[in-house]
Amino acid sequence: MTSVFLPGPAGALRVDDDGPTGGTGFLPVVFVHSLAGNADQWSEQLAHLRPARRALAIELRGHGRSEAPRNGDYSITALATDIAAVTEKLDLEQIFLVGHSLGGGVALAYAGAHPERIAGLLLLDPIGDGKQISPEAAQPLLDGLAADYLGTIRQYWTTIAGTNETVRQRLLADLDATPRQTVIRAFPEALRFDPDPWLASYPGPILSVVTPYNDQSFSLHRLGREFPHRMVQGTGHWIQLDQPDHFNAILDEFLNQVRNQR
Repeated sequence: MTSVFLPGPAGALRVDDDGPTGGTGFLPVVFVHSLAGNADQWSEQLAHLRPARRALAIELRGHGRSEAPRNGDYSITALATDIAAVTEKLDLEQIFLVGHSLGGGVALAYAGAHPERIAGLLLLDPIGDGKQISPEAAQPLLDGLAADYLGTIRQYWTTIAGTNETVRQRLLADLDATPRQTVIRAFPEALRFDPDPWLASYPGPILSVVTPYNDQSFSLHRLGREFPHRMVQGTGHWIQLDQPDHFNAILDEFLNQVRNQR
């Protein structure tokens, strides 16, 4: 992998960028991680794609080795400008965009703001419609983060991480390496996310890959457009780590389907 640091709207951004460029029909694929994630959580996908095409993994502000935002802004629309900065600095005119969890909302917001740059949008267990999540349901978790950050966030991560102990410990290590302020500021933004304007403004190919836990009325694939989705059983929230071969096969199918339709 080749790490580059690029100037972002609120600080330097780290990007893993490698793979052949200029192949006919093989547009770059850009990956966006979850809250408390990093580029390494896409390592299996990067290794899978890079023999044939350019693949990049962005580390959003305050994550991995990217700088925390000087203005403290972790809103979804602000995080989407991190993607915009990377695509512009690297002259990526059109891409496939893949986003996980919080990064799924960020990817959708970027795609809605720049639909002409997106060949296809794949969302992996993305955050949903925050308007449908009641304050009564969300407030205990937010209060817990304020009162006992480590205990609350580690218990929540353990709940959604799945049963693979190696993956769970890796995710907890990534969580511990993420600045507390990043999680505390970004978590409420995920709960406030309004996907409606971005869904309305992005008309291109889209697929959501979800776990049963994320098959709810507020899930993106259950809103208005009823866009295609694939259910993956027997995994935690980080499908790309729990079942990398399965997810890579879904990714290949999506990329090939979109390419054949172009």
